[in-house]
Amino acid sequence: MKIVQILSGISTPITNEEREFLKKHSSSVKITSLDERDQWLAQNLVRKGIYSISTDNNTLTTSINETDS
Repeated sequence: MKIVQILSGISTPITNEEREFLKKHSSSVKITSLDERDQWLAQNLVRKGIYSISTDNNTLTTSINETDS
């Protein structure tokens, strides 16, 4: 890995469906407001480090500044 790649950040590959979820829920979203499929997508995005779960354990917030991965 080159220094330029490290400084520019590591890109995380996401699916088209996950990209649409990010566009639809840009900054934060309540977990209870999601349907079953969106909860599954949100779970995958948390695992990838794109979203994080807030301290109330009911809200997802984005963990990254740029969503164009």
